[in-house]
Amino acid sequence: MRFYLIIFFAFISQLSPAQKSYPTDYFDPPLKIPIVLAGTFGELRSNHFHSGIDIKTQGKEGLPIYAAADGYVSRIKVGQYGFGKALYLKHPNGYSTVYAHLQKFAPAIQKHVKKTQYAKKKYAIGNLFPSQDMFPVKKGQLIGYGGDTGSSGGPHLHYEIRESKTDRIINPLLFGLHPKDTIAPLIKFLLAYPMDVASRVNNGASKTALPLKKTGPGTYRTNPITASGEIGFGLAVFDRLNGASNKNGVYSIKMKVNGQTVYYHDVESFTFAESKYINLHIDYPYYKSYKQRVQKTHKVTTNRLKLYKTLVNNGVITISPAQNYSIDIIAKDIENNSSTIHIPVKGVAANAVFTQKDTTAFKIKANEFIRFQDKNVQVAFPKNTFYEDCFIDFSVEEGVAHIHNTTIPLDKRYTLTFETGYLSALQKQQVYIANVNYPKYPRYVSTKKKLDKVYTSTKALGSYTLKFDTKKPTIQPLNFYNKQWISKNKTLKVKIKDRQSGIRSFKASIDGEWILMEYNHKRGILTYDFSDKKLVGSKHIFKIVVADNVGNTKTLKATFFKK
Repeated sequence: MRFYLIIFFAFISQLSPAQKSYPTDYFDPPLKIPIVLAGTFGELRSNHFHSGIDIKTQGKEGLPIYAAADGYVSRIKVGQYGFGKALYLKHPNGYSTVYAHLQKFAPAIQKHVKKTQYAKKKYAIGNLFPSQDMFPVKKGQLIGYGGDTGSSGGPHLHYEIRESKTDRIINPLLFGLHPKDTIAPLIKFLLAYPMDVASRVNNGASKTALPLKKTGPGTYRTNPITASGEIGFGLAVFDRLNGASNKNGVYSIKMKVNGQTVYYHDVESFTFAESKYINLHIDYPYYKSYKQRVQKTHKVTTNRLKLYKTLVNNGVITISPAQNYSIDIIAKDIENNSSTIHIPVKGVAANAVFTQKDTTAFKIKANEFIRFQDKNVQVAFPKNTFYEDCFIDFSVEEGVAHIHNTTIPLDKRYTLTFETGYLSALQKQQVYIANVNYPKYPRYVSTKKKLDKVYTSTKALGSYTLKFDTKKPTIQPLNFYNKQWISKNKTLKVKIKDRQSGIRSFKASIDGEWILMEYNHKRGILTYDFSDKKLVGSKHIFKIVVADNVGNTKTLKATFFKK
């Protein structure tokens, strides 16, 4: 009897999602305005889960950002993409906070950063790691200003809380921050999946959409369905918070079968190493085909995410003939507003099993190195590039390499190589590899050259070809012209553009001395701040050299007068 009790309580503990206790009065909000979110923690993004919360800054840049608690600046990051300008603070309670997409830093930090940029003669300086006593901060102390730097889609503050020792990222809303949210998640649609060749849903062997009927506030229902064998489900769902129209992510999804929880995950925390497995958490082929992210309530074996707190048979439901099943899927936000789908299922006898024949000779064994060649193109897939064994299409037609399509997610990069021995010396200089999944908008991919070959490393299947960039970049002065007096100007601005391979680098100087120009790549605008250095005299020579990704360069020289 004692043995059975142990098993019973072990089973119950597995089915009871546990959440760690976090300090809810330690951190202050990083902005002194009402907190409204544009993005939630764990939200589904391209190839990753969102690692923080995005706090709206009232549509503008320059709002003061404050330290959430006592501590010190442990890391400063300045990059062209990603977080842009970011600060990392360590706190004595074992946590760190991150503040990203800043317009600029507080004066002392800003001075240190600019000194480093001028010493290295580059804008993007990666990471700086100040000593513990260099920039101590107190709770509520000004540390920077909200901005739109890096890969930001508009002015906001990206805010994170991490465990300092492990760098594990934790949902900031578990630390006492409560943006107003009284709105239940909105469920857009539901998919049902026959999980193998012997399984059926409504007598079909393919995944199928189940129409939803709203039966009340936050409650939905499908028509009764028939099924046999092993089946699974997936739902497209988003959450809205008060005061914002953004479609945010939900906090948790649970699935019950006849009252028993068989699937549960939440976005309490995760690591950056896990984040790429989002492509196994969602229905990746559906997303690539229809641009809709569907969260599956079943888990594949190669998915190493640790978000899942309860999994019975990995969330796969076995349907027996002549049995009735009551299935409920519940989506919640962090404030416990919830929406539920009820799915009545009747088990029926399985019909004939149809096996799908493979129609391609290009077989992938996930645990083996694979290389394919066609005409002048070679693809090489390292071991475990793919998550599972599969067949892919591969062909080269009219110079375009078709490497299956974009619906299979990859765990690693593979190498794509084009032979270029037939090109002239000039063509070899101008050539680059372009992604042509959308033929009207070819996109440069990082291209390396070696003798009679060009190659790239990528994690995206699809169509690629060789393109040639024969044109120089363009440079357009924005707030000055040649031989102009600009004494009232606080900045010097130019717009740069390259319509083919794209901008690779730029270098600017005034009177022969290197100057720091901050690049807004979303607008193509470079800005120099005259406060960086006092000019001597009134006549000055501005020079900028811009290079594209194949080495075409454009130079602009202009004289300006300023006292």
